[in-house]
Amino acid sequence: MAAMEIDRSDIRHSRERHRFELALEKGEAYVEYERREGVIDLLSTWVPPAHRNRGIGEAIVVRALEFARDRGLEVIPTCPFVPRVIDRNPEFRSLTRSGPS
Repeated sequence: MAAMEIDRSDIRHSRERHRFELALEKGEAYVEYERREGVIDLLSTWVPPAHRNRGIGEAIVVRALEFARDRGLEVIPTCPFVPRVIDRNPEFRSLTRSGPS
């Protein structure tokens, strides 16, 4: 499947649902998080099957990482997809405990 062009401004931060989300034709994609003092734990990422392998999950995780960076939050990558996104976007490595300072 071809990568989908995603406008990051379409990714909504739903504070009440503790997630970053993107409305899609066949459902909703999101990354759920838990926030504590100085930390954001990225818990899980979901993309509906019809929309997978098109860069949507990565775009949403990058948006969450930008949020963390802009607020000086440490990232805990509980979701196993998040470290793969960080590997492809090394500018976010310093946000994790295992990243360089």
